[in-house]
Amino acid sequence: MSASTVRKAKKLVEEGNVIKIDDELFQVRSSSDPEKSYMVTLDSCDCLGYKNFYKFHHGKGLKANCSHLEAVRIFLQG
Repeated sequence: MSASTVRKAKKLVEEGNVIKIDDELFQVRSSSDPEKSYMVTLDSCDCLGYKNFYKFHHGKGLKANCSHLEAVRIFLQG
């Protein structure tokens, strides 16, 4: 995972942009557009970055990720 993804994720958590809906569902505000937010589970996100992850990384043994999903992981650790 890139340092940029982790940095964005930490900022999302610090600014209170992660809202717990239930045990496995979260709403995370977009880091680039405050009018947008994404629904995130413990292992997926409905943002374009997550949806297009494999297209951009061509399945290099990486598991799909995005700053919203990482923000939820950080949020749960806190």
